Amino acid sequence: MIAASILMTVAMRKLTLLLLACAGFLAMTASAPAQTVSAQGLPKPMPLYQGTPPGALGNKPQDIPELYVMLPKKPTTSAAVLVIPGGGYEFVALGHEGFQIGEWLRAQGMPAIVLDYRVAPYHYPVEIEDGMRAMRVIRAHAKEWGIDPNRIGVWGSSAGGHLASTLGTHCNKMNPNAADPIDRLSCKPDFMVLAYPVISMRKSITHMGSRNALLGKNPSPALVKKYSNELQVSPSTPPTFLFATERDPVVPIHNSIDFYNAMIRNGVPGELHIFDYSNHGCGLCGSIIPLRAWPGLLRQWFIDRSLLPPNAPPPPPPAPNLPDWMPGFQGPGMTVPKW
Repeated sequence: MIAASILMTVAMRKLTLLLLACAGFLAMTASAPAQTVSAQGLPKPMPLYQGTPPGALGNKPQDIPELYVMLPKKPTTSAAVLVIPGGGYEFVALGHEGFQIGEWLRAQGMPAIVLDYRVAPYHYPVEIEDGMRAMRVIRAHAKEWGIDPNRIGVWGSSAGGHLASTLGTHCNKMNPNAADPIDRLSCKPDFMVLAYPVISMRKSITHMGSRNALLGKNPSPALVKKYSNELQVSPSTPPTFLFATERDPVVPIHNSIDFYNAMIRNGVPGELHIFDYSNHGCGLCGSIIPLRAWPGLLRQWFIDRSLLPPNAPPPPPPAPNLPDWMPGFQGPGMTVPKW
C-alpha cells in the first residue's frame, strides 16, 4: 500500500520499489572477494577544530571531533563527499557507514572525507556544529585536495542522515564576520545522499533514541519543528538521493517519504529508492542480496548528474560490513552502546 501511494504522488519523477530476490541477481552477485579497510590503509585523522573545540567537556579522544581524508590515487572527478556515519547520536558507526563508504567512493576516483563527530553525552547544538564545521573545513582545503568547492556533497546514514539533511536545509546563510576564516565559508552541501535516514524529530515518525540523544527528552515544540527537516525543505535544498527499506524496523519509512514529497513540492531534483525489505543500518548492504544493488543505483545517479564520469573505475564488489567501530581507532564515537 505504501508503494502504491508513493507512485501516485511522484508523477514524472523517478521512484523505484525494487524486488531483487530473483535467481539471476543471486547468480550475478553470489561470489565476490572481500573488501578490506584497515588502520594501516587510512590517513591519520585531522582535528576538526584548531585548539579546544567549542563546547568541549574535556580533552579526551571522545571530545575531539576528527576528519579522515580519503583521497584517490587517480582522481576521476573534482566532486567530493563528506561521509557522516550514523549511530543514533550515541556512537558513530565509523566502520561500515564511514570508512567502507569512503573506500567505495575513493575506489571510483572520488575523494571522501569521513567525519567522526561528538555524540552523547554531548547534545544539541554540538553535533550540528560539528557537521557544519566539517563541510566548511573541506571547502577551506578544496584546492589542496583537488576538490571543486562547488561540488561537495554529503552522505549521511541513519542519524547521520539527520545531520546531513540538516546541512542541506539549514545552511542557507554565511557569516562573513566570523572570527575564524573557515567559519565564513558555506556549510551547505551541493548534493545529498541519505541512506535509511532519520529526518524528522516529530514523535509520530522520528527515531526517539536519536531525538532524545540530540535534543533531550523534553525539547521545545519550536526546536522539534526546526530540526524536523522534512518541514525545512525549500527550492534551494540540494539534489538528493534517498535509499530506504519499506519495513525498516528502526526508523519509519515516512522519514524518507515525507522528505521526498517536500522535495517534489519545492521542485528539488532527486530520487527515492524504496526496497521491499525490512532492514536498518546495512551500509552498502553487501551481505544482503536483495539490497546490495542500491549502491549501483547511486553510482548511476552520480554519473547522470556529472559527478562521476561514465568511465570511472568500478566500485569494490559487495562485501560483508566492517564492524561499527574499527579496532585500533579512538575518537568521539568510539563507545558503541549495547542496545
